[in-house]
Amino acid sequence: MPPQDDPAPLPTPASPDPRAEARDAVTEAEARALVAEAARSYFAERRARIDDFVARTFGLRGTLGLHRHAVGWDLARAPANLALAPAAVLVRLGAAAARKAGARGAGDWLSRRRLILRTQVAREVERRVVVDLLELPWTEPGAPEPGRDALAEAILASPRLEALARLRGPEAAARLRASDTLAEYAGVRSAAAEITTGIATMGAGAAAFQQLTPGAISLGPALAGALAQQAAVSAFPLGATAGSLWYGVFPTAASPALVAGATAGMAAAGAVAAAFAGVIADPVQVKLGVHQRRLARLVDALEEEFLKGEGAGFAAREHYAARVLDLVDMGLGVVRHIRA
Repeated sequence: MPPQDDPAPLPTPASPDPRAEARDAVTEAEARALVAEAARSYFAERRARIDDFVARTFGLRGTLGLHRHAVGWDLARAPANLALAPAAVLVRLGAAAARKAGARGAGDWLSRRRLILRTQVAREVERRVVVDLLELPWTEPGAPEPGRDALAEAILASPRLEALARLRGPEAAARLRASDTLAEYAGVRSAAAEITTGIATMGAGAAAFQQLTPGAISLGPALAGALAQQAAVSAFPLGATAGSLWYGVFPTAASPALVAGATAGMAAAGAVAAAFAGVIADPVQVKLGVHQRRLARLVDALEEEFLKGEGAGFAAREHYAARVLDLVDMGLGVVRHIRA
């Protein structure tokens, strides 16, 4: 058998060129800088659009269009959200306490718990923020064509980043849409509605009973007392005039059943009113600049998340203001019960 030739030796792989690696590293760093520059330009443009967006979305005509979505299941979600709101604030406080104690994982897990039910009005607000203000695709089930992706376009504007942007642009837009920050912003409306309803309740209590009544717990007993007084005056044997004089000196007390029924009725009415409270609250907040400042904080939070991968997030202070009203309402109810 003829001798076989030895196999040709495999080519030795070329050792990495340190200068090429340095050039690649510089290219990567430059790409990141260009992406950050394009993102900053994109978010600056979003800020410039806030005033026009607020006027179209939360002005009287805009908010009436928004609240067409409240007719339906939102009438059931509104009272559920009112009941869940105190627990949601406790979860929020627990998340902050866990982070401060060094348990960041537990804090992040708690912060992602969403106890407030997503209403159709909140969904529509979120959609308008994404599509009209941020100009990002909206891809929820049942939605029309996703539409424009202004963030990817801003990155694609740099020819040197075109290949990178085609890979990362849609991913970045999706990350912004999925951010808890947007859900947090949309959920502020339930707290603002509670505050508006509480202010209206206080006005009604002051006008009708000359009492401070920030909620159903304090307004219900006052209403029950007025109903009991009116019924007693009407049933007085010597007539309504004499009954008015008599019960003016010796006022009658409402039964526990009447107090409970009036309080429950006011709570239910307040919950339904909260579903439409934005019709009044939105134009007022536009005039006061509240919507503008809130959206500016939202854009700032989204920009920080995009550029750094994480951030402080969007802090909704309205939830705490609504809980203060609840505490005042409960405190007044207890005080009046003790005095009765």
